[in-house]
Amino acid sequence: MKIAAYYPWVYLHGGPERTIAAILAHSRHEWTVLTNRYEPEATFPGLKSAGIIELPRVSVRRSFRDVSAAALRLALQKLPLEGHDALVVFCEGLGDLVLLRKGAIPAVCLCFTPLRAAFDAHYQREYLAHNTGRWWREPLLALYAAGFRAIDRRLWRRYDGIVAISGEVRRRIVEGRLASADVPVYYPGVDLPRFVPTGVYEPNFVIPGRIMWTKNLQLAIDAFRLFLARRPEHRAFTLTIAGYVDRKSESYYAMLRERASGVPQIRFVVAPADEELRTLCANAYATLYPPFNEDWGLVPLEAMALGKPVVAVNRGGPRESVVDGDTGYLVDPTPECFAAAIERLADDPALVRRLGARARARAAAFDWTAFCERLDTYLDVVVTRQADFSRARVPPDAAAQA
Repeated sequence: MKIAAYYPWVYLHGGPERTIAAILAHSRHEWTVLTNRYEPEATFPGLKSAGIIELPRVSVRRSFRDVSAAALRLALQKLPLEGHDALVVFCEGLGDLVLLRKGAIPAVCLCFTPLRAAFDAHYQREYLAHNTGRWWREPLLALYAAGFRAIDRRLWRRYDGIVAISGEVRRRIVEGRLASADVPVYYPGVDLPRFVPTGVYEPNFVIPGRIMWTKNLQLAIDAFRLFLARRPEHRAFTLTIAGYVDRKSESYYAMLRERASGVPQIRFVVAPADEELRTLCANAYATLYPPFNEDWGLVPLEAMALGKPVVAVNRGGPRESVVDGDTGYLVDPTPECFAAAIERLADDPALVRRLGARARARAAAFDWTAFCERLDTYLDVVVTRQADFSRARVPPDAAAQA
């Protein structure tokens, strides 16, 4: 079958982009990727050969004005879907708006999350805490969120199938009254053969991934400073934050650098090459994962595949991948709790190796090939069901004449 995939912004090293690359590599269907923002130099190199079709561009900024303009563009545009058997919307919120002009083609929602500003209370609280100084921001967010929820609930009725990437995402879907609890969960995964443990555990805690405010990186910085203050004998340990900074996150990155100033053990590696990042992660002591309410999280999976224990916030997607006390630790999102977990690992290298071995075995349960096969089969069922339904609606006389 020919499947059209739509994702508004393909310009980061993020979960949706990684999932697109995995689907293109493993699916038995033929895929066309449609987007309103494609920056090949800023995302995974493997997507360059995907033949991505870029539609009229929308901004990646997240101001109320820019988001409104992007939403209007998405709602009015008609996707080039001729010759395709189905449309898959990689949903993080605004992508749902393309359903207004999708035509008769069956549409499936691959939901990474409903729009977090409208459906995730943790996100709303953190957003307001991160953006202070404007009295009107909170009532305007409430107004926008309520309006979008009303529109989105109607749009979701146009989906012929829905898949969530985690139980956390399914919970948001159900609590947001977008769909019922029978939405299947297909976990994005890891190519295990590409992540081979080195057996090296340098005294370096690593945080790989995007450098943006939703990743809550200040928590890890504060925790690591507290760890060094409590345990000066562990000053040989370092913290490396390695990832990608897009334009809208530059001020956040500057704030992080200021927060880490005066502590030479904390360093930043911006826009690392794939091999550099892989080496950092493969030789790390452990991986820290501080996002306040992650949808799923590929970083913990890839770290575990490399035999590294993970310290993550006890909320959201990591609760479904990290096994507390067995493959790492799930802790409350406070510097004290994170510092205590870091200290426990720093004190016991043998524990780190034991947790790492179990983490590798845990990661093997999440595989890209299995994810893509399940998605392919789901699309087969949706397209066949839609075709049968369409044939059943044809009057007998019309069918005979055909």
